[in-house]
Amino acid sequence: MSVSTAALDPSVCAPLPVLGQDVTVPLVTGGEVTYAALDYAASAPALQRVWDDVAAYAPYYGSVHRGAGYLSQLSTDLFENSRRTVAEFLGCRADDQVVFTRSTTDSLNLLAAALPADCQVFVYETEHHASLLPWRDARVTYLNAPRTPGQAVETLERALADRNPYGPALVCVTGASNVTGELWPVKELAAAAHAHGARIVLDAAQLAPHHPVDIAGLDVDWVAFSGHKLYAPFGSGVLAGRADWLREAEPYLAGGGASRKVARRADGGVDVDWHTTAARHEAGSPNVIGVYSIASACKALTEAGFDTLVAREQELVRRVREGLAEVPEVQVLSLFGDDAPRVGVISFVVRGWNSSHFAAALSAEYGIGVRDGLFCAHPLVRTLLGSDPQDPGECGAPEAEPGERSLNAIRVSFGAGTPDEHIERFLRAVSELVREGAQWKYRTEDGRCVPDRGEGARTV
Repeated sequence: MSVSTAALDPSVCAPLPVLGQDVTVPLVTGGEVTYAALDYAASAPALQRVWDDVAAYAPYYGSVHRGAGYLSQLSTDLFENSRRTVAEFLGCRADDQVVFTRSTTDSLNLLAAALPADCQVFVYETEHHASLLPWRDARVTYLNAPRTPGQAVETLERALADRNPYGPALVCVTGASNVTGELWPVKELAAAAHAHGARIVLDAAQLAPHHPVDIAGLDVDWVAFSGHKLYAPFGSGVLAGRADWLREAEPYLAGGGASRKVARRADGGVDVDWHTTAARHEAGSPNVIGVYSIASACKALTEAGFDTLVAREQELVRRVREGLAEVPEVQVLSLFGDDAPRVGVISFVVRGWNSSHFAAALSAEYGIGVRDGLFCAHPLVRTLLGSDPQDPGECGAPEAEPGERSLNAIRVSFGAGTPDEHIERFLRAVSELVREGAQWKYRTEDGRCVPDRGEGARTV
């Protein structure tokens, strides 16, 4: 997947309006500053367009698929039209299903529950836990972290060729790493999987907000992603792709909406005729607002022009990488090397700093929100930090005190709503903290590094 880094026209490439862009936060050193949200990889701020669409719909809220009234029919149409919008956004094939879920994690657990008997799953240790862990009831082969895209394909081909017994198989792979932002060779991995009789699911949680995803073009079997990373509110997700395994599996949840007909038997039991459509795995009252939010975000990104959004984001990536390279104490984490294409997700460590201490100082002294920890990708971060992938560790701050080395990293992430000023402030803050140190003392409290509010906590 190549991206353009052509010169940008500022009038065309302005950031998209998002909620919270004018929110101010207090600084421990005094005063307030506009908050710089640079943790998009965890949750991107909702687009203003999405929020406005939801607000316009809210007075017309009604039950879905069950009501005869006007508002119920309107809400049902909105819900099903949202399904079609998402299918278009993803380039779905004519016979693909779009199933609405709670999140990427929920989507992949749904697929895990739909695997045919004796299915073998192949997953790289580099995956986010959402795609690393759901396969508990299957035979799982964990693949070592590759150091080049070509090595990723070769590793998968060898593993698939060696599987015994030969039978149904599924490959799970990320589209863009939530740690390094690097793009994976999805189309080549899909070709390798299919050549060996396997299917492939794409974890697009970090890819879909930053780059077009085309199911048919990539030739993947399923795609999973979350609304809250695609500039929509929390609580909604998508699993889209081939219908057969989903149609043949037991419903993910048993209940109303998933069943077409329920009847008592003479022996006192119950016979159930389940839906064969996406409704089979959407039991219960659906999250209509969440689904509509995803559809609205898909429309907004499409109408803004993904080529333009990608070009602007790549300019931000270039600025961040060049700015961090000017600070010798900073080490940017990478699997595939400096030349690998990537989205706006960059992780790094700072020599002489505990990562949680550094992230806390960015927040408390500069109003910048980043993420520190292992990013729910523990084996990958440990590999990138040169430690044993089996070393103990946890998300968030470890017990190391400020200034001590920690087995975690700092992640800065950004996207379509990020103003240039946030990037410039971040780079200035990194340089000043490394050069001059923190202006405040910090301590560990409940597993987090926080400013010390005690007497004499200011250091300069």
